Amino acid sequence: MNDFSDLPEPGAPDALPAYLVGLNPPQRDAVEATEGPVLVLAGAGTGKTRVLTSRLAHLILTRRAQPYQILAVTFTNRAAREMRERVSAQIGPMAQDIWLGTFHALAARLLRRHAELVGLKSSFSILDTDDQLRLLKQILQANAVDEKRWPAKMLLGTIERWKDRGLTPDKLSTDELSANGAGEMAGGRLVDLYRQYQDRLKILNACDFGDLLLHIVTIFQQHSDVLAEYHRKFRYVLVDEYQDTNVVQYLWLRLLAQQSKNICCVGDDDQSIYAWRGAEIENILKFDKDFPGAKIVRLEQNYRSTAPILAVAGHLIAHNEGRLGKTLWTAQNGGAPVKVRGVWDGSEEAREVGDEIESLQREGQGLGSMAILVRAGFQTREFEERLLTLGVPYRVIGGLRFYERAEVRDAIAYLRLIAQPDDDLAFERIVNLPRRGIGDVALQTLHRAARAAGLSLSLAAYAVVATDELKPAARKAVSGFLTDIDRWRQLSQGLSAAELTEQLLEDSGYTAMWQADKSPEAPGRLENLKELVRAVEEFETLPAFLEHVSLVTERAENNPEEQITLMTLHAAKGLEFDTVFLPGWEEGVFPNQRSLDESGARGLEEERRLAYVGLTRARQRAYIFHAANRRIHNQWQSLLPSRFLSELPQTEIDLSAVTGLAGAYRKSATETYSGASYGTGESNGDRWAARKAAPSRGPVIEGRATRLVTGTSPRFQVGDQIVHQKFGAGTVDIADGDKLQVTFESAGVKHVMAAFVEKSG
Repeated sequence: MNDFSDLPEPGAPDALPAYLVGLNPPQRDAVEATEGPVLVLAGAGTGKTRVLTSRLAHLILTRRAQPYQILAVTFTNRAAREMRERVSAQIGPMAQDIWLGTFHALAARLLRRHAELVGLKSSFSILDTDDQLRLLKQILQANAVDEKRWPAKMLLGTIERWKDRGLTPDKLSTDELSANGAGEMAGGRLVDLYRQYQDRLKILNACDFGDLLLHIVTIFQQHSDVLAEYHRKFRYVLVDEYQDTNVVQYLWLRLLAQQSKNICCVGDDDQSIYAWRGAEIENILKFDKDFPGAKIVRLEQNYRSTAPILAVAGHLIAHNEGRLGKTLWTAQNGGAPVKVRGVWDGSEEAREVGDEIESLQREGQGLGSMAILVRAGFQTREFEERLLTLGVPYRVIGGLRFYERAEVRDAIAYLRLIAQPDDDLAFERIVNLPRRGIGDVALQTLHRAARAAGLSLSLAAYAVVATDELKPAARKAVSGFLTDIDRWRQLSQGLSAAELTEQLLEDSGYTAMWQADKSPEAPGRLENLKELVRAVEEFETLPAFLEHVSLVTERAENNPEEQITLMTLHAAKGLEFDTVFLPGWEEGVFPNQRSLDESGARGLEEERRLAYVGLTRARQRAYIFHAANRRIHNQWQSLLPSRFLSELPQTEIDLSAVTGLAGAYRKSATETYSGASYGTGESNGDRWAARKAAPSRGPVIEGRATRLVTGTSPRFQVGDQIVHQKFGAGTVDIADGDKLQVTFESAGVKHVMAAFVEKSG
């Protein structure tokens, strides 16, 4: 029997509890439907967090459960904190006893109590991504797997997807292995490598994030007594954002709730936008089949957006077949129609958005209440450039500013070193990126030589490669790198800065590195590199571009707090703004072509849900833009308006700047201008021919290694007895400035740097 002695006494019988005051009828229904399975379909802006916290208060204050008998699951720590704070305001300190947290936090808490059942100790460590990769690389090396052919990051991504689907090595079926060619990875040995990886984790008394849920599901499935313990413990289960659950999360929740059936899942099938990271929309769509007799409550009254915005969003999402269905409405009157504007190209799109932002500012709208929501991260670049030109402060949420992204900074480091040989920071960043076999020891040798001679790393490297200071493999790698830099520096005299950028990214292997990377971030990084080439095209010279980047970075460091927000549509989920700009609504951009190619109809429906999420972020105003032309993969393309535009209700949108919108996307296939002019009168073919004709090799600074030592006072003479840090004792045979030929007692004749030796007597 439960002990409720620590709960507050109920109020007067006829008094409405404070946590129910102000709830609309469906919200109250969702709070008070305590017994049996409940699915709350909470549309955007319908107050789902209030429903969840009020339901928690209701379960406790009506004495249906003690706080520790409730399991409440969220996806983010932020959501968990907010929920606990709200419940604490309603019921006081007792809220601390609720099992409330993220999937991983709660699973870890359970696993520490039963770790021995999966071969671990309760003190197990949880590995981060770097540790996971390091461990898997050790296993690949031990199994003679070529990591250049099968990168550890790619293989780990596949293992993580298996874990998200609740699949241990012994559960992998033929169908699972045939999906995406997983069975052929690592020469058909990936399942065995997965098994070795798991065994190694147990030896280390460690697990990764995927194991937290996978292990606890395994325990529940194999140890009925443990599962029964938690059936008795948790009388009620609440889940937030149920549409975002993956398979193993779904299995965990079903196992916990299969006896009491008192599970309440809150979510919105129309906002399921994370299939790329394992979310299964089917989990919410089949809720009533998993839990027969489930009560479904629809929250449809929206407290965020105007009626026109809701009408446009609702009309659009109604074209999806895979949904349970609901219609958002608002008690608000009025509201401006959603504006749809067609522009010539991406540059005009950025100018139009910038003009509208300034106009809204003049009307008294704050920058903090506006957002530009893009489908892909590379789209932010033109908006960043335009906002900087206008002096409009901005921030990028869910990602870095364009020129601060790692792949962009890497590429710019190559350009900096070509333009300025003495840029040590650029040299250090890229000398072994992609990996060339130039490790820390080799770099330390270059540093010592540079300090001793008072030279930059780049110049010192030319001298060091003429000696035996580096191991043969490292010497060859450094020499090859310097040869490439010299060649690109020579090509910079005849190629445009954009052409040079494109060629060095390809020749260096940097683009290939990201093409081989199978992580979810890799396609976006490749798009950013292509966008960088576009950015460089806007400048006449390489130095002009590099100066621009420096100024942009400097100006970005001192922005005031009031800023407009740039972010991807994925990052915008859960947020809201008075004004939302939605650019790039063209076929291939949005809906995204890669999503359509990889997932077909399912991908299209998720893209449409993403559009719905974007529209429902807006409180008062929404602007949709589409361009007739856009540079994609470094080629001008004429683009068709997104099919989503033809699915919008004509009565709720402002088409003043668009003609023939409905059905326009059906007119013709996208036309690619392969020979378009780039402002110089040359076609792509002309420029490619010129590039091929350019010399591929050649000295840029003739006699550089010799000139490095000019004017250096000789410290050593022939016959001097010396000691070298690596080669030991020897006698100087030839002294040429800072370069010596020495006969060593153990190592024989070597060419060394004078900075690395000392006289022995």
